[in-house]
Amino acid sequence: MLKSVYYLCFVFLSFSALSQTLKIKPLKTGCWSGSLSLSSTNNLRFQIEIQKVKKEYIFTVINGKERIEMVRPRIKSDSLVLEFPLFNSLLILKRYDSEKLNGYWLNLNKGTNYTVPCAITFGYTNRFPQQKPYINTFQPSNFDGKWECFFEPETPDQYKAVGVFSQQNTTIEGTFLTETGDYRFLEGNVIADSLYLSCFDGSHAFLFTGKVSQNTIDGKFYSGKHWETGWTAIKNEKFQLPNPDSLTYLIDTNRVSFTFKDINGRSFNFPNEAYNNKVTIIQIMGTWCPNCMDETKFYAELYSKYKEKGLEIISIGYEIGSDFLIQAENINRLKNRLNIEYTLLVGGSANKNLASKHFNMLNKIISFPTSIVIGKDGLVRKIHTGFNGPGTGKYYEDYTQETIIFIEKLLNE
Repeated sequence: MLKSVYYLCFVFLSFSALSQTLKIKPLKTGCWSGSLSLSSTNNLRFQIEIQKVKKEYIFTVINGKERIEMVRPRIKSDSLVLEFPLFNSLLILKRYDSEKLNGYWLNLNKGTNYTVPCAITFGYTNRFPQQKPYINTFQPSNFDGKWECFFEPETPDQYKAVGVFSQQNTTIEGTFLTETGDYRFLEGNVIADSLYLSCFDGSHAFLFTGKVSQNTIDGKFYSGKHWETGWTAIKNEKFQLPNPDSLTYLIDTNRVSFTFKDINGRSFNFPNEAYNNKVTIIQIMGTWCPNCMDETKFYAELYSKYKEKGLEIISIGYEIGSDFLIQAENINRLKNRLNIEYTLLVGGSANKNLASKHFNMLNKIISFPTSIVIGKDGLVRKIHTGFNGPGTGKYYEDYTQETIIFIEKLLNE
């Protein structure tokens, strides 16, 4: 896979070439509507904004309140290539004119052959436009509020989630919270009695559909072109998931120890003298994981604020691929993009069983990310499973504030 990435980087021309080409065929600026063809019948809709600043084009993918500015736009042969900033994936768009781009999404985290057809057209009305004119005569159903959800219902793999939606007429935003994290910024529309929500962030392509009847939703969940399952929901404003601080726990000691290599290949042992009398967060994560990215952004800000007061963070990345150099390269890319100042280590392949083996003082690692908070005395004070990011609104705001208060308390002990 690394060879293919190097090849792509080698053959892509500079952005100046893009500017020169687009002088001949300029792109219209403003909002564009995008569509990923997950199957012959399912299209994931997304929005992309194209701006032109000082003769350079800026491309921004939009999911609700989330803005993802694409990096290193360039030309390869007859294609416009856009790179997602944090995940190893690309939009490669061909046969473009001023109002239409056709091509595909290439997700290198799933291999060099994982592609999904993509079309982007100038002009934007609704994320999911109605298909039949007569639908206008129907009053849109109300999905607003909190829902108790079941994914893969009535199977051994069934799991619960909280659906939180905010609806204004036919426009709807929200997300699903699970025990291991959230489905990030979802945006879509309500058409008659049906719900359509999507998120496209370069790592995941999520499409949710559902039909409501008497405060019950029966729906489908599609993840890329490789996965689909059912989901159901009932309106329940009081529903809550188990406390994420109770899911992962110590089984035979109150201390954590490990040995890994850092991104430069040097051995790193914990505990060590540099962390004596420090409050330390151990983050178990993967750079391919959007929930981990959200948590890492928060930790980068937390570390900047409290590092002089004695806070340390050690992040261990479990990465796509089996080669150490590729794994370290992925982690280093995240480091540079988010300006991470704390210690970054390479755990190995993206495998929860491997992480559980490394951290065998815990019952198991059930989610990337998982965070272990250690006090100045070297004892574990809290273990948090998963992460509910900014797409969850008040859940995210409450959790980050609680974490700040907790860290301040430990620093003052």
